[in-house]
Amino acid sequence: MTNPTDPRDIPVLTEAVDEPAAATTVDVKTLHAAIVTETLNLADSLLHQAVRDIEATLFERVLDRLRAELPEMVDRALREQIGGGRSS
Repeated sequence: MTNPTDPRDIPVLTEAVDEPAAATTVDVKTLHAAIVTETLNLADSLLHQAVRDIEATLFERVLDRLRAELPEMVDRALREQIGGGRSS
């Protein structure tokens, strides 16, 4: 007697299943169009997400650079204006 979960007891299909011929016929043009449409939709979604990610990265880089450079730029401009105002 074998165990019911014995892998040797896997059922095997021995007879072909009769299906109507219409069910096995593939409309290649419809299948092609569906695959192309789904692929383009996926590509569109991925590209839009990539653009959002790139925009966010660039925004952060610009903002970080502005935070780093703006104080020195303002200090330099103030020194030039104050220094220039004294010598006039």
